[in-house]
Amino acid sequence: MSLIKYNPTELRPVSFNNLFDRFFNDHFATPQKNGGYSFVPQVDVAETEKAFELHFVVPGVDKSGLNIDLQDGKLTVSGERKIENEKNEKNFHSRESYFGSFKRSFYLPDNVNEEKVEANYKDGILSIVIPKDEKKVVKKTIAVK
Repeated sequence: MSLIKYNPTELRPVSFNNLFDRFFNDHFATPQKNGGYSFVPQVDVAETEKAFELHFVVPGVDKSGLNIDLQDGKLTVSGERKIENEKNEKNFHSRESYFGSFKRSFYLPDNVNEEKVEANYKDGILSIVIPKDEKKVVKKTIAVK
């Protein structure tokens, strides 16, 4: 079983207007109820013979502000990129940096070893390695009689 992000828009043809909607909804910060902003960090998901790897692009996020929770086969990564306290000496004409909180969740397959998950943060990339449990076999071939 492989790790797949569910995206219902990929099941039907995408119109030109939907492309714009997806671009603006997926790539720009959105206000939250508490007055802050949220953004969605990009995540690369890879699979090797022995593990699944997730790489979160979270530059500027302090590693002490990252939270990783694994419960009932669901991996949740959350954190916050805080805006620096600045004096009003600068007049920004454009600001493309994302600030605020984020939360991403992934359902893991049954053949992972939840006890040996490792996380590492370096150069703005949070890497999570989820080893597969060699004892659990998800794929089974059934002989036809």
